[in-house]
Amino acid sequence: MANQENGTMQKSDEGMGDKRFLQLKQGKYSDGHPLDEVQYLECKLILKPDRFVSAKIFFEYGELARQTAKEFGIGFSNKGVTLKPQVREVEFFDTADFRLYNNAFILRQRVTYEDGFPAGEPEIVFKFRHPDMQTAADLDVRPQIAGHYRIKFKAEALPLKDQVGSYRLLFSHNAQFPLSQEPESAHAFLSGLARMFPALDSLKLAGDDQLALVNGAIVEEILQDLGTFDFGHGVTADANIAIWRERGTHKPLCGEFAFQAKFTRQDELHEKAMQRCRQFFIALQTTGRDWLSLGTTKTGLVYRMNGNPPQAHE
Repeated sequence: MANQENGTMQKSDEGMGDKRFLQLKQGKYSDGHPLDEVQYLECKLILKPDRFVSAKIFFEYGELARQTAKEFGIGFSNKGVTLKPQVREVEFFDTADFRLYNNAFILRQRVTYEDGFPAGEPEIVFKFRHPDMQTAADLDVRPQIAGHYRIKFKAEALPLKDQVGSYRLLFSHNAQFPLSQEPESAHAFLSGLARMFPALDSLKLAGDDQLALVNGAIVEEILQDLGTFDFGHGVTADANIAIWRERGTHKPLCGEFAFQAKFTRQDELHEKAMQRCRQFFIALQTTGRDWLSLGTTKTGLVYRMNGNPPQAHE
C-alpha cells in the first residue's frame, strides 16, 4: 500500500511489523538534550456511542477483542479486573479561532473522581500530535516550570479515515504535570502559555488572545480497565475501553477501545510480537465493524461539536 501525500498511510512492509518505523535521525534540542524517542505504542479504535447503554457493555466488547486476539495466538489476562468504571473529567482549552489545534497542538486538563469527589489535583497535558515522527520529535515540548513534569512520546495507531483493514500512525509528543506546578493563570492567555511552552514561539501571538473551553464543553469520561494482552517475546499491552459524553446533557460523543505497550528500547519490540499486534488491530476492525466509527479522534469530536471544523493534523 503506497503512502498518501499526507504521510498517514503506512506501507504494508512498514509500521507495527517493522521496528524501523520508530527510527529517528540523531539530533538535540537547543540545550543539548537528545531528542525524545518513542517509548509507547498505543492502538486506538473510536467506537459508536449508541451501544454504550450500561457498564456491562464494556465487557461485551472486551470479549469480542479477546476472541479476536485468540485467533492470532495472543494471550489475554483479566485477573483481578472487576466491573468498576473510573470517572474522569476532561477539558480542552484553545483560542476562539482554534490557534493551537490548527497548528497540531492540544492543551488538555483532566481530573479523576473517586466516590464522587476529585482524587488528587487536575493534570495538565500539552501535546504536539503529528503524522510525521521526526517532526513530532524535533519539537521540544518541555515546559518552563520550576516543578516536576513528565514527557511521554507515543506512536498512536488508528484505522484509516475512510475504510477498515489497515491503519495510520500519529505521533504524540506530550508534557504533563499537576496543575499546581503551572504558574498562576498561565493558560488563561495564549501569551502566558507560550512563556511556559517555548514550543509555541512559532505561532503568531497577541497578549489578549484568551484561552477558553473548546466549544464550552466539559467531557465526562467513563473508563473501564479490561486486562492485558500478551503478544509474546515480552511484549504486553494494557487494554481499556471508555465512553465520552458531554457533562450536563450526558450526550454521548464516542467510545474508545485502546491498548498500549510501553518500552524503553526499540529492541524490546520483537518483530513477531509486533506482527501479531498489527494483525490483531486490523482484524478487530473487521470483527467489530458494527461498533466502529471512522474518520475522527476523541479530541477531534470535541472540536467539531458546534460545526466549523478546524484544520487538524489528525
